[in-house]
Amino acid sequence: MKVSGSSYQVRAYNIRHRHEASEFLEAYRRLLQKAVDEIWAGIRWIEKHDRKGRRRLIPIIPKDNNFKHSLRNILLEGWSYSKHYVDSTIKQAYSMLKSWRRSYIKGERRREKPVVRKRFVRIKETLYTYKDGKIKVSIKPHEEYLVFDISKAWFLSRARGELGELILNEKYLTVTFRFKREREIRGKIAWDCNEKSLDGFSPNTGWIRIDLTKLFHIHRVYELKRRRLQQKASKKPSLRKVLAKYSKREKDRAKDFIHKLTTFIARSLKGYTHGFEYLSKNRMLNSSKKHNRNISKSDWKTIITLISYKSKVVLLNPKNSTKGCSRCGMVNAPKGASYVCEKCGLRVDRQLNAAINLYLQMEGLPPTPRLFKELMMGWSGFTLTGEEADEGSNELKRSPKLMNPKSHVSPFKTT
Repeated sequence: MKVSGSSYQVRAYNIRHRHEASEFLEAYRRLLQKAVDEIWAGIRWIEKHDRKGRRRLIPIIPKDNNFKHSLRNILLEGWSYSKHYVDSTIKQAYSMLKSWRRSYIKGERRREKPVVRKRFVRIKETLYTYKDGKIKVSIKPHEEYLVFDISKAWFLSRARGELGELILNEKYLTVTFRFKREREIRGKIAWDCNEKSLDGFSPNTGWIRIDLTKLFHIHRVYELKRRRLQQKASKKPSLRKVLAKYSKREKDRAKDFIHKLTTFIARSLKGYTHGFEYLSKNRMLNSSKKHNRNISKSDWKTIITLISYKSKVVLLNPKNSTKGCSRCGMVNAPKGASYVCEKCGLRVDRQLNAAINLYLQMEGLPPTPRLFKELMMGWSGFTLTGEEADEGSNELKRSPKLMNPKSHVSPFKTT
């Protein structure tokens, strides 16, 4: 996943249209697939060894100007629409293959050429004009245009910035606005992603827990609905449309919840930089079906993607964030909901412990008892507790113990 560190933000809004553009969209889809095919044919495969000594083929995508120039000439052959769409196609094809390459290197994709299935067109600023609330898109130079009236669109009252790239599909036109990010930085907050909660930590806010129970519930409800129909669908093909309807409805409701949730977080913590774990679901799966189903219901990637449109986001390495002690750095094996350090005696919620470790990673600092004390100084979330006496001493051993989270946030009703 790539999170932009640009000083600009982009907001996108959809408007429904009634233009018949299927022929143009299909021509663009075939052109994009042709661009992918040509670049794929030019890939060089280099044999390298991984850390375990195994041989593996690594793709080198051609990027030189001569190749791109010849690719453009090939795509222009027989293309009857505006030439600028060819440039847009080349840019999109490279973006697809770079994304495939990153996933391939991580072991998440096979050595198979990407296939373009969706019909859509990316429209650059040079291909349209905007005047008096109307967007005029050039399809064929001086011959064919599509006009979209957005003068009464609901988003114009809240949109700011300049019009950017447009995305056209069979039903919708996506309009983007580009504007400068707000430069005020109030602090940093790190988030530990869990099945039913987001646990954040910052010295300014303390421990914040965001309730994701409703999001988990949405996926669970539609999982049960599909399970009842899947056995019957094999004998009654008409039920497959019902299954597709349930899947779309689940996706829409989950995305709506995440949009509202990320807007709530961005507004409540305005000016904060948000740190999230870069999690891979494939590496978290095991032999437990229940565990795997719960992992598949998680929407961490969507949450990070949507909040990156509204706030500044950085991705963090999740290694040992749960197992490492946020006070002394020792790696332990947490049991249940609590984390107990065998070295320094820290007793803390395991999710809060992970959030503190991620915050330290954001700051580039190692965990130390002195630093831990400084982080907790402004937040009365810990207290010293008396335990068994040390050998040769009459005094009780003192260790920090968690009291309660400062905030438990459930922005939406769960019933």
